[in-house]
Amino acid sequence: MTIPPEPQAAAERELCGLVNGLAQQIADHVRERATTLGLTAPQATALREMTGPMTMRELAERMSCEPSNATFIVDRLEKQGLIERRAHPTDRRAKHLVLTPEGHAQRERLLDLLIQDSPLAGLTPQQQRTLHELLEQAILRP
Repeated sequence: MTIPPEPQAAAERELCGLVNGLAQQIADHVRERATTLGLTAPQATALREMTGPMTMRELAERMSCEPSNATFIVDRLEKQGLIERRAHPTDRRAKHLVLTPEGHAQRERLLDLLIQDSPLAGLTPQQQRTLHELLEQAILRP
């Protein structure tokens, strides 16, 4: 059974509003936690996404931004001594971004802060997995 167009449009509009509201709550949470560490929200996002050495392009993809924007953010993190640019092991044209020891420590502090009072904290681990699966399915839908 299919839902008539008007109720289906209303349901989709409501769902989009909920997703946008959650995204805004998460962005506000990241911004608040970043400030306590002397970081901007984009800098905190970059540190959160630095799970290992990666290229600027890889970081930009993880941050959902253009490489030029990621470059600006990395420049600032590099000046703070949190990230280093190193020669890429297999591509002479590329640089690898690597967290410094202080960068690793700052990232750990950030991750600890981000899980405190997270907008998703009210969900059980199973609910978080279900939400993850549903969002992934909606995003990756062919």
